[in-house]
Amino acid sequence: QVQLVESGGGLGQPGGSLRLSCAASESIFSINYMAWYRQAPGKQRAMVAYIGSGGSTNYADSVQGRFTISRDNAKNTVYLQMNNLKPEDTAVYYCNSDGYSIGSKGDTEYKDYWGKGTLVIVSS
Repeated sequence: QVQLVESGGGLGQPGGSLRLSCAASESIFSINYMAWYRQAPGKQRAMVAYIGSGGSTNYADSVQGRFTISRDNAKNTVYLQMNNLKPEDTAVYYCNSDGYSIGSKGDTEYKDYWGKGTLVIVSS
């Protein structure tokens, strides 16, 4: 099955840390970028962090210096280390990547993939 699966969400305390993981299924190959987005209640989904195939990164201003994105290309996995958590980090976090998969007709398809999301709540 072609999918991204997030894990590691939950309850974090202000000033604390959480680590999110996202694994792409083996059926997704030649992944270029991987990224994390988040959507807080009543707000639009927004990019949190991005990492390219060569390791280049980009962060939203709101998380710069607190969050770190990394990836393990051998495992098709991306991580988000979240430190110094703030209540405004509360959101559903989604994993996103591009990549190729084999379609139902045996052809190679290039797509944008999304996970189902993992909830992060920052509260004391």
